[in-house]
Amino acid sequence: MLKSTLSYRAAFVSCFLTLLLFPKLLWANALEGVRVWPSPDETRVVIDLKDQADYSYFSLTGPNRLVVDLKNTALQTKLPINVGDSPVLTKVRSSSPPEKGTYRLVFELKSKAPANLFTLAPTPGGQYGHRLVVDFAHSEKPDTSATSSSATTTSTVSRDASSLKGSGDIVVAIDAGHGGEDPGSIGPSRKYEKVATLAIAKKIAAQINAVPGMKAVLTRQGDYYVNLNKRSEIARKNKAHLLVSIHADAFSSPQPRGASVFVLNTRRANTEIGRWVENHEQQSQLLGGAGEVLAKNNNDKNISQTLLDLQFSHSQKEGYKVATKILAEVGKVAYLHKRKPVNASLAVLKSPDIPSVLVETGFISNPNEERLLFQRSHQDKLARALAKAVVQYFEENPPEGTLFANRGKALKHKVTSGESLSVLAQRYGVSSKAIMSANNLSSSSLRIGQVLTIPAGGSKDIPVPVIENPVETRVVTHVVQRGEYLGLIASKYKVPVSTIKRENNLKSDTLKLGQKLKITVSMKDRPLRKHTVKRGEFLGKIATHYGVSVDSIRRANKLRSDGLAVGQELIIPNN
Repeated sequence: MLKSTLSYRAAFVSCFLTLLLFPKLLWANALEGVRVWPSPDETRVVIDLKDQADYSYFSLTGPNRLVVDLKNTALQTKLPINVGDSPVLTKVRSSSPPEKGTYRLVFELKSKAPANLFTLAPTPGGQYGHRLVVDFAHSEKPDTSATSSSATTTSTVSRDASSLKGSGDIVVAIDAGHGGEDPGSIGPSRKYEKVATLAIAKKIAAQINAVPGMKAVLTRQGDYYVNLNKRSEIARKNKAHLLVSIHADAFSSPQPRGASVFVLNTRRANTEIGRWVENHEQQSQLLGGAGEVLAKNNNDKNISQTLLDLQFSHSQKEGYKVATKILAEVGKVAYLHKRKPVNASLAVLKSPDIPSVLVETGFISNPNEERLLFQRSHQDKLARALAKAVVQYFEENPPEGTLFANRGKALKHKVTSGESLSVLAQRYGVSSKAIMSANNLSSSSLRIGQVLTIPAGGSKDIPVPVIENPVETRVVTHVVQRGEYLGLIASKYKVPVSTIKRENNLKSDTLKLGQKLKITVSMKDRPLRKHTVKRGEFLGKIATHYGVSVDSIRRANKLRSDGLAVGQELIIPNN
């Protein structure tokens, strides 16, 4: 008993001395991870911390570096990190600290890059804790243009020249909510809003691009974050006629369900008008020629306010019209939470020059709707409904100078390099035979510079073509085998190593045998799967197991009947 008491006292004294001598060790913040999220305009670095960051920073040249000192912080992750997919950042490493208890991070840069640092609090869903964020702009004045989601070599859509000929495209900006460091709302099964919004946005863009005379622009094309103000700027840079922002709603309880559509309220509009009246440069962008005159002459603010007020009133009115159309179409394929457009003070809706709507496609916090939002067939239905609503709106309200505005009128077209009769027929929504007839062509051959008469299109409603499996992706689970490494796995699935690391929150490139990795792959890039038929299996059972149709297995294997033999090897298609 005496021996036991003495041992207990010795342990107590030892613990007391540890607390007395090393308080900083026990209470220090911890650097738990470093994640890199490159996007078209900037590279975001997220530093995961145990507690709120106490930091300072400075820049160095020759070579270019950013140095961040994290006070009272210890390292609990692996460094350095080599960055291969950023135009400005090459490496994140540690360096000798200026004093004990400080951890020094060095960001090695390819060139001088403006940096913006700020902290983020833990997310309510518990996905992320305390973070220090470093944003590196890719240029001194970042380009806010976005790549059109159609196959085109130019990053900015211009409708000026074609508008003069009356054949301009209607440009629709599709904004996938959240992205990158911002997961959005998180469903009961831990699915992220940012994943669903991007999938649906890409499908809407594919549907719109299939309509002659329309073109879609995506504000983001991958898993990276785009500043809320920049989303409107991207739409403006691409001269969009409409901005549609895609989101998924959430609530603290699982009961609420259904879709809603939000438009800008008057109070937010008045706040933005007041701010823009003071900002002459932005005033010029929003009001075109009139804005430039006002900005240069610094004229009466009342005139500026009146012009902006007129623009806002127009955008609000048109946004409400679009929202009503969307609710009517979405209501045919999904339950509606609100049957009328809802007024809200949301940043992405603030553009006075672009009618804007925000669509909540359902409640990700509702288990049934979370499942639907990640279901391919439901995403297709939502995308088609939204595209139909947008087409209906522009049929009734065609912008001047666009192909929609000149339906029913004959147009002139000058043939340019790479154009064919079928390309022009698709572009103008008429048949090749109709163009040949209108121009007395004896063959389908065209020459550069040739001027063609494009006959008037029909007066019927403009259809939205059915797009089979548009830009489809799927999350697969890969089990790490002996001898596999990240580069080999990335090559197999045709995705970047950095994407696999982000998706699985990997802090290093080291993998364990049997480790399971979630990988988002394009369906066309997914490796072919083979299945050996076992006793008791039939086509329907195999199709259900792999999530494909019986007919697709039949076609892939050229089966003449549904009879299978034990040991028979089947190719399982990707869709």
